[in-house]
Amino acid sequence: MSILENWEQWKDFLGDRLQQAQQQGMPQSTINDIAYQVGDYLAKQVDPKNPQERVLADLWSVATPEEQQAIANVMVKLVQD
Repeated sequence: MSILENWEQWKDFLGDRLQQAQQQGMPQSTINDIAYQVGDYLAKQVDPKNPQERVLADLWSVATPEEQQAIANVMVKLVQD
């Protein structure tokens, strides 16, 4: 089973990566930019594997770049401990 198939596992995975980046001193602005790049890649290249990912993909598809950045920033907040 792919990590993308289970929403809770996906959030845990992202949270772990976020924590590692913060511990290594990565600036929040860089984390947010990477989150945007990952979100854009997933929206364009990966079929949603669960209902939550479908909602995110649908929102991403109709959002402006500024709104997409906001979605990425909110995802970062969602997975922070």
